[in-house]
Amino acid sequence: MEHDFEGRDIGAGITIIRLRTDEVGAGPNLHQHPYRETIVILHGSARFTIGDQEREGTAGDVLVIPASTPHKFAVLGPGTYEAVDIHESDHFITEWLERDDAS
Repeated sequence: MEHDFEGRDIGAGITIIRLRTDEVGAGPNLHQHPYRETIVILHGSARFTIGDQEREGTAGDVLVIPASTPHKFAVLGPGTYEAVDIHESDHFITEWLERDDAS
């Protein structure tokens, strides 16, 4: 389950994604934004690629992704992964760098 909120709809300067899933491997393909993104992990864990680094993020971690840095993640499981992603823009701007295998 994903809920998106664009700040421009109410005059806020940030955009938020709230993600909750039990699907191991779920997560976006490699992409980047021209602004910083902060990810607050509430439950579970995921494997993050941020630039040329990989790391596991778990509940309680806060990750800050610099502007124009390629990044992606995949839920590790078991159990529920839940996070809030805060984009420092009043709307989403995403450059996709990787396509789905089916594309």
